[in-house]
Amino acid sequence: MELGGFFPYRLAVASEAFSRQLTEVYRRGYGLSREEWRLLFLLANEESVTSLELSRRTTLDKVQVTRAAQRLENKGLIDRNTPQEDRRLRIYRCTPDGRSLFRRVLPEVEARAKRILDAMTQEDRAALERGLAALLAAAMGE
Repeated sequence: MELGGFFPYRLAVASEAFSRQLTEVYRRGYGLSREEWRLLFLLANEESVTSLELSRRTTLDKVQVTRAAQRLENKGLIDRNTPQEDRRLRIYRCTPDGRSLFRRVLPEVEARAKRILDAMTQEDRAALERGLAALLAAAMGE
């Protein structure tokens, strides 16, 4: 079997190509890395999130979360606190500047994603949605 015919490889390549198109929007226009965008996306839609929750919900490891959070904090887009009851934990919040930036960037990212998806037929998009849901359920053991 050739690598190009191996399903996990093809899935990873498709995912990376799609992601790279979206990354171009927030990296070039706003100086955000993929990891920073994921954290900002999550935090802009929540009151606060713990470091453990960020790792779990963004598929980033603890080191990636810590580094991206530090960069976002340095840019004034998020803040973090350490609760007295558990000094190992960090609680992250999006700042008003972070929420404002997120509201500016999201429509551009959504427009880029729509442009890519609109190149597919409705039938193919529906099949992709069903297939992704089924794959995720199977991979999660549901």
